[in-house]
Amino acid sequence: MDSVRSPEWPVAPLGGVAANSAAARYGMSPGTGPIVGRAGPPPTAPPPYRPSSGAGSMPQSGKPAAPPIPVKILVAGGFGVGKTTTVGAISEIAPLTTEAEMTTAGIGVDDPGARSTKTTTTVAMDFGCVTIDRSLKLYLFGTPGQTRFGFMWDDLARGALGALVVVDSARLDDCFPAIDFFERAGLPFVVGVNAFDGRLALELGEIRWALAIGDHVPLVQFDARDRLSVRDALLVVLDRALDRATRDRRA
Repeated sequence: MDSVRSPEWPVAPLGGVAANSAAARYGMSPGTGPIVGRAGPPPTAPPPYRPSSGAGSMPQSGKPAAPPIPVKILVAGGFGVGKTTTVGAISEIAPLTTEAEMTTAGIGVDDPGARSTKTTTTVAMDFGCVTIDRSLKLYLFGTPGQTRFGFMWDDLARGALGALVVVDSARLDDCFPAIDFFERAGLPFVVGVNAFDGRLALELGEIRWALAIGDHVPLVQFDARDRLSVRDALLVVLDRALDRATRDRRA
């Protein structure tokens, strides 16, 4: 992990249509526009991802009193795509957030756009946890999305078994740094397309093509506001991590 370069987020144009506010995006009609894609998929791709029959489950240890196994999962993505909302929707404890008021010093750097009502931003990380069953507990770490906090990604990724990359289908260019980061790190990840207002700007097949991700990377649609929807997306991340661990053990 020491060799992984932190993501370099693109700067949103002042007064542009980035609409980085989750609250604003939920109330807007999704639009279409030019898609900025990457040059191509990773040079070498592992076999296509296929969920195992026991997705999201762990074998019972036979000791009911034993504490659950802790599993660290990252919730990553660009600025204002719904990472804090995702953690808060599923956490069984009051989530730890580091939200700070946006000031005039951030104008032109991480300005959310003229149509946005977003007034706060994550300046360190989000933290929450959820118990899957008596044998497994997920600890969720939400990453900051601004360029100046990119140096924290290496530390947050230490010890993580997988990641959920949250994507806004109307702003796909904002998620490329996160996808590139986890591809370089070799960390299993799932791309979760946040359905703002219950709709997507593009079909999932179009999104996979635009992001240039291989078939081995799960691509799911979810609603960051809905607990059950977030749960299903995290279970795919967990299954992806277990699938990787199983293949590594057999190798």
